[in-house]
Amino acid sequence: MRLDKWLWAARFFKTRTLATDAINGGKVQIDGQRIKAAREVKLNDKLTISNGEVRWEVTVLALSDKRGPAPEARLLYEESTDSIAAREAQQQNRKLSVDPAASLHGRPTKRDRRQMDRLV
Repeated sequence: MRLDKWLWAARFFKTRTLATDAINGGKVQIDGQRIKAAREVKLNDKLTISNGEVRWEVTVLALSDKRGPAPEARLLYEESTDSIAAREAQQQNRKLSVDPAASLHGRPTKRDRRQMDRLV
């Protein structure tokens, strides 16, 4: 089974085109090596998948070319404990970090613009 099709069926990417683009961009690796979208994925292959800031390290447990519900898709792979811990830590950091634009509300006023000009 093609890797891009498996990634789509396992719900790592919303479309096969996005999965193919990620593979071609080097964001998906098998055993630490870059691969092509048409590569055949096999049972027990170890995949490293980066999608934005999120990174998964999974082992292929089953093959499917049909995209089903999320609970069924989770049965296609097993995520490593290190990967789960890293994703949870990253999620906690995102919750605790302050959004830089949180204090900004709308466009700056004339007074705000003058203060910004004085700083520069």
